[in-house]
Amino acid sequence: MKKLLAILLALTIAFSFAACTNTEEESSVPESSESQIESESSEEESESVEESEEESAEESSEEESTSEDAPAAEGDTLGDTLCNDFETRVKADASLTAQAIADALLTNPAIKFNGASMPVEPGVLMGFGETEITGFSEGVMFSPMIGSIPFVGYIFILEDGTDVTAFKDTLTENCDPRWNICTEAEQTVCASVDNTVFFVMCPTSIEE
Repeated sequence: MKKLLAILLALTIAFSFAACTNTEEESSVPESSESQIESESSEEESESVEESEEESAEESSEEESTSEDAPAAEGDTLGDTLCNDFETRVKADASLTAQAIADALLTNPAIKFNGASMPVEPGVLMGFGETEITGFSEGVMFSPMIGSIPFVGYIFILEDGTDVTAFKDTLTENCDPRWNICTEAEQTVCASVDNTVFFVMCPTSIEE
Protein backbone atom coordinates (compact mmCIF):
# COMPACT_ATOMS: atom_id res chain seq x y z
CA MET A 1 0.00 0.00 0.00
CA LYS A 2 2.78 2.38 0.91
CA LYS A 3 4.51 1.62 -2.38
CA LEU A 4 1.34 2.44 -4.29
CA LEU A 5 0.97 5.76 -2.49
CA ALA A 6 4.60 6.56 -3.13
CA ILE A 7 4.16 5.87 -6.86
CA LEU A 8 1.02 8.03 -7.00
CA LEU A 9 2.81 10.84 -5.18
CA ALA A 10 5.74 10.63 -7.55
CA LEU A 11 3.41 10.77 -10.55
CA THR A 12 1.57 13.75 -9.11
CA ILE A 13 4.82 15.64 -8.57
CA ALA A 14 5.96 14.80 -12.10
CA PHE A 15 2.72 16.08 -13.61
CA SER A 16 2.98 19.23 -11.50
CA PHE A 17 6.51 19.92 -12.79
CA ALA A 18 5.37 19.33 -16.36
CA ALA A 19 2.47 21.75 -15.98
CA CYS A 20 4.70 24.45 -14.45
CA THR A 21 7.23 24.03 -17.26
CA ASN A 22 4.54 24.44 -19.95
CA THR A 23 3.13 27.50 -18.20
CA GLU A 24 6.54 29.17 -17.97
CA GLU A 25 7.26 28.46 -21.64
CA GLU A 26 3.87 29.82 -22.69
CA SER A 27 4.32 32.94 -20.56
CA SER A 28 7.85 33.50 -21.83
CA VAL A 29 6.76 33.47 -25.48
CA PRO A 30 4.48 36.53 -25.26
CA GLU A 31 7.09 38.40 -23.26
CA SER A 32 9.63 37.64 -25.95
CA SER A 33 7.15 38.66 -28.64
CA GLU A 34 6.26 41.86 -26.81
CA SER A 35 9.93 42.64 -26.35
CA GLN A 36 10.55 42.01 -30.04
CA ILE A 37 7.58 44.20 -31.02
CA GLU A 38 8.75 46.98 -28.74
CA SER A 39 12.25 46.68 -30.18
CA GLU A 40 10.95 46.79 -33.77
CA SER A 41 8.69 49.75 -32.90
CA SER A 42 11.63 51.58 -31.33
CA GLU A 43 13.77 50.90 -34.38
CA GLU A 44 11.00 52.14 -36.69
CA GLU A 45 10.58 55.31 -34.62
CA SER A 46 14.34 55.84 -34.66
CA GLU A 47 14.44 55.36 -38.43
CA SER A 48 11.47 57.73 -38.81
CA VAL A 49 13.19 60.40 -36.71
CA GLU A 50 16.41 59.98 -38.70
CA GLU A 51 14.53 60.23 -42.00
CA SER A 52 12.68 63.32 -40.72
CA GLU A 53 15.96 64.92 -39.67
CA GLU A 54 17.53 64.09 -43.03
CA GLU A 55 14.55 65.55 -44.88
CA SER A 56 14.68 68.70 -42.74
CA ALA A 57 18.40 69.00 -43.38
CA GLU A 58 17.85 68.55 -47.13
CA GLU A 59 15.04 71.13 -47.15
CA SER A 60 17.18 73.54 -45.16
CA SER A 61 20.06 72.96 -47.54
CA GLU A 62 17.80 73.52 -50.54
CA GLU A 63 16.46 76.73 -49.03
CA GLU A 64 19.96 77.99 -48.33
CA SER A 65 21.03 77.04 -51.83
CA THR A 66 18.02 78.80 -53.33
CA SER A 67 18.69 81.87 -51.23
CA GLU A 68 22.33 81.94 -52.22
CA ASP A 69 21.83 81.14 -55.89
CA ALA A 70 18.83 83.43 -56.50
CA PRO A 71 19.88 86.60 -58.30
CA ALA A 72 19.42 89.82 -56.36
CA ALA A 73 16.34 91.76 -57.32
CA GLU A 74 17.13 94.67 -59.58
CA GLY A 75 16.89 98.02 -57.82
CA ASP A 76 14.94 101.02 -59.01
CA THR A 77 16.42 103.24 -61.68
CA LEU A 78 18.01 106.52 -60.66
CA GLY A 79 14.88 108.48 -61.55
CA ASP A 80 12.58 106.12 -59.65
CA THR A 81 14.86 106.17 -56.61
CA LEU A 82 14.85 109.96 -56.48
CA CYS A 83 11.10 110.07 -57.05
CA ASN A 84 10.50 107.67 -54.14
CA ASP A 85 12.81 109.77 -51.98
CA PHE A 86 10.90 112.91 -52.95
CA GLU A 87 7.51 111.39 -52.13
CA THR A 88 8.71 110.03 -48.78
CA ARG A 89 10.13 113.38 -47.68
CA VAL A 90 7.17 115.52 -48.75
CA LYS A 91 4.59 113.14 -47.26
CA ALA A 92 6.51 113.18 -43.99
CA ASP A 93 6.78 117.00 -43.91
CA ALA A 94 4.49 119.01 -46.16
CA SER A 95 6.12 122.28 -45.02
CA LEU A 96 9.42 121.56 -46.79
CA THR A 97 10.53 124.25 -49.23
CA ALA A 98 11.54 123.43 -52.79
CA GLN A 99 15.13 124.33 -51.89
CA ALA A 100 15.17 121.97 -48.91
CA ILE A 101 13.76 119.10 -50.99
CA ALA A 102 16.26 119.60 -53.83
CA ASP A 103 19.20 119.78 -51.44
CA ALA A 104 18.03 116.63 -49.68
CA LEU A 105 17.69 114.72 -52.95
CA LEU A 106 21.27 115.61 -53.87
CA THR A 107 22.39 113.65 -50.79
CA ASN A 108 20.71 110.45 -52.00
CA PRO A 109 23.33 107.65 -52.33
CA ALA A 110 22.11 106.93 -55.87
CA ILE A 111 23.54 110.30 -56.97
CA LYS A 112 27.21 109.65 -57.47
CA PHE A 113 28.25 113.13 -58.54
CA ASN A 114 28.86 116.53 -56.97
CA GLY A 115 25.65 118.43 -57.48
CA ALA A 116 24.32 121.91 -56.92
CA SER A 117 20.89 123.52 -56.72
CA MET A 118 19.66 126.98 -57.67
CA PRO A 119 16.30 128.80 -57.61
CA VAL A 120 14.53 129.35 -60.92
CA GLU A 121 11.87 131.83 -61.97
CA PRO A 122 8.86 131.18 -64.23
CA GLY A 123 9.89 131.34 -67.88
CA VAL A 124 12.23 129.38 -70.14
CA LEU A 125 14.01 126.66 -68.19
CA MET A 126 16.83 124.35 -69.16
CA GLY A 127 15.57 121.13 -70.73
CA PHE A 128 12.26 122.48 -72.10
CA GLY A 129 13.39 124.23 -75.28
CA GLU A 130 11.59 127.51 -75.86
CA THR A 131 8.51 126.55 -73.82
CA GLU A 132 7.88 128.81 -70.85
CA ILE A 133 7.15 127.01 -67.60
CA THR A 134 4.81 129.03 -65.40
CA GLY A 135 2.31 128.51 -62.61
CA PHE A 136 4.69 127.92 -59.71
CA SER A 137 5.53 130.09 -56.73
CA GLU A 138 8.84 128.43 -55.92
CA GLY A 139 11.11 126.45 -58.22
CA VAL A 140 14.55 124.94 -57.76
CA MET A 141 16.77 123.21 -60.30
CA PHE A 142 19.33 120.63 -59.19
CA SER A 143 22.01 119.17 -61.45
CA PRO A 144 25.62 117.92 -61.62
CA MET A 145 28.44 120.41 -61.49
CA ILE A 146 29.91 118.52 -64.47
CA GLY A 147 27.94 119.38 -67.59
CA SER A 148 28.67 116.14 -69.46
CA ILE A 149 26.22 114.14 -67.29
CA PRO A 150 22.70 114.14 -68.83
CA PHE A 151 20.90 115.02 -65.61
CA VAL A 152 18.60 117.86 -64.66
CA GLY A 153 15.96 117.90 -61.96
CA TYR A 154 13.37 120.35 -60.70
CA ILE A 155 11.20 120.84 -57.65
CA PHE A 156 8.18 123.12 -58.11
CA ILE A 157 5.72 124.36 -55.50
CA LEU A 158 2.70 125.46 -57.49
CA GLU A 159 0.68 128.60 -57.06
CA ASP A 160 -2.83 128.33 -55.67
CA GLY A 161 -5.21 127.57 -58.51
CA THR A 162 -2.61 125.92 -60.77
CA ASP A 163 -3.87 122.63 -62.21
CA VAL A 164 -1.32 120.05 -61.04
CA THR A 165 -2.10 117.54 -63.81
CA ALA A 166 -1.92 120.20 -66.55
CA PHE A 167 1.37 121.50 -65.13
CA LYS A 168 2.89 118.02 -65.16
CA ASP A 169 1.64 117.45 -68.71
CA THR A 170 3.37 120.67 -69.79
CA LEU A 171 6.65 119.39 -68.36
CA THR A 172 6.50 115.90 -69.86
CA GLU A 173 5.24 117.02 -73.27
CA ASN A 174 7.85 119.74 -73.76
CA CYS A 175 10.95 118.24 -72.16
CA ASP A 176 13.90 117.47 -74.42
CA PRO A 177 16.11 114.54 -73.30
CA ARG A 178 18.81 115.85 -75.66
CA TRP A 179 18.91 119.36 -74.16
CA ASN A 180 22.53 118.51 -73.46
CA ILE A 181 23.94 118.29 -76.98
CA CYS A 182 26.70 115.85 -76.07
CA THR A 183 24.51 113.27 -74.29
CA GLU A 184 20.89 112.17 -73.92
CA ALA A 185 18.88 111.38 -70.80
CA GLU A 186 17.58 107.81 -70.67
CA GLN A 187 14.67 108.44 -68.35
CA THR A 188 12.07 111.10 -67.57
CA VAL A 189 10.12 110.96 -64.31
CA CYS A 190 7.43 113.37 -63.14
CA ALA A 191 5.41 113.06 -59.93
CA SER A 192 3.58 115.18 -57.39
CA VAL A 193 2.46 115.24 -53.78
CA ASP A 194 -0.38 117.72 -53.37
CA ASN A 195 0.91 120.95 -55.01
CA THR A 196 4.61 120.01 -54.95
CA VAL A 197 5.95 118.64 -58.24
CA PHE A 198 9.08 116.58 -58.90
CA PHE A 199 10.62 116.34 -62.37
CA VAL A 200 13.88 114.79 -63.55
CA MET A 201 15.59 113.78 -66.79
CA CYS A 202 18.53 111.48 -66.10
CA PRO A 203 20.43 108.28 -66.89
CA THR A 204 18.92 105.09 -65.46
CA SER A 205 22.01 104.81 -63.25
CA ILE A 206 25.28 106.59 -62.62
CA GLU A 207 28.54 104.75 -62.12
CA GLU A 208 31.18 106.14 -59.81
